Amino acid sequence: MTVTFLGTGTSQGIPIIGSNHPVCLSDDFRDKRLRVSVLISWENATYVIDCGPDFRQQMLRANCSYIDGILFTHEHADHTAGLDDIRPFYFRQGDIDTYAHKRVFGELERRFDYIFATENKYPGAPGVIKHEVVNHESFNLKGVTITPINAFHYKLQVFGYRFSDFAYLTDVKTIEPAERAKLKGLKVLVINALRIQEHISHFSLQEALEFIEDIQPEKAYLTHISHLLGFHAEVSKTLPENVFLAYDTLTINVI
Repeated sequence: MTVTFLGTGTSQGIPIIGSNHPVCLSDDFRDKRLRVSVLISWENATYVIDCGPDFRQQMLRANCSYIDGILFTHEHADHTAGLDDIRPFYFRQGDIDTYAHKRVFGELERRFDYIFATENKYPGAPGVIKHEVVNHESFNLKGVTITPINAFHYKLQVFGYRFSDFAYLTDVKTIEPAERAKLKGLKVLVINALRIQEHISHFSLQEALEFIEDIQPEKAYLTHISHLLGFHAEVSKTLPENVFLAYDTLTINVI
């Protein structure tokens, strides 16, 4: 299984428009972060988790010309605003499989009504096939069992996803012990770490490290990073030996 980090930034990305913060002015390519998303591939399968406003740019940069589907963690714009840009895939493949909580589909249907329309649909609009994700109900994608992980982004429910020995969670602030138990025995965990200071709806760096210590994966990668976490090169030096800052275009193999 191969995982490519399409974006590792928070909702504004890095650099932030008009910001003079030192991290936003950094020349290190690892400090330049598009909105958070990953591309996961194995054998004849390719899936994306979330498609934010940078989706088109991310697909071009990754040279990705085919996807089997998109899994959504939740409905916030930095995770869903690129949905219209599935059109090139749709024109080649037909309707795109999408996986999300019922509530998330309700939001997407409101924002992208022309995509979900069943009557008098505009001929240039893409189409999707909806697959509702339900907590405690695993599902199969091309031979791999996917386990949804229920968590909370302040008071908003969000899904993380476990793909065999790999798990991806973002925008997490709280997660119950029963859901943490579903993450035991991982080879690779990806988890959000917004900044040094505590935040109302995201793990801080310390909270993320405590979560990793509890889960005990072989390796962990931090994502959904803001400029307030600091420079990639400097923060990396402070992390445990099995914990790494993810960065855009980083590709890892989960063996």
